[in-house]
Amino acid sequence: MSNRDWDALEKTDWLFRKMVRRFVKERDRISVEGVSLPGMLILHKIIREGEQRLGDLAEQLDFTSGAITALTDKLEKKGLTIRRRKEDDRRTVLLDITASGREMFARNSNIGARCITLLFEGFTTEELEQQSQFYERVIANLEGFSDTLLELAENNGKQEHDPSTESDPEQKQRENTGKSNYLSY
Repeated sequence: MSNRDWDALEKTDWLFRKMVRRFVKERDRISVEGVSLPGMLILHKIIREGEQRLGDLAEQLDFTSGAITALTDKLEKKGLTIRRRKEDDRRTVLLDITASGREMFARNSNIGARCITLLFEGFTTEELEQQSQFYERVIANLEGFSDTLLELAENNGKQEHDPSTESDPEQKQRENTGKSNYLSY
């Protein structure tokens, strides 16, 4: 890979990470009648598709099981949802929306649409289709992402210790990959 290609890759990576952090920061500032946007997603999904298993919600909305539990606890405490045990399998817990939850969501149903238009305002249909293709590729590239990096870190730890690289870790990085160590996690 040429330095020019690497520069483009670095810039794209940095902008992607900045976009994700900025979105999360902005999203986390929003509370609709005391409900976060992820909580609104849960309400919307139940309204569209009916009661949901918590595990299915976590998987379909890309939340951890802990995050789903915390969100549903808050929704239930506000009286917007209710947990029910499945009749034929008491181990299965379903989340349903209450009348109060439906009313609250109906009052604020324009929030989701406005969120989408704010994020993608000014893009042509062609640009949106292109972005969707790019996002799908990044999502596919994320398959096994953590496993691959954890394996690399483990292998790095198994390598013999070379005292000559101790004084300049960036030099070691450049020697290993030919690239600079630009990441600041």
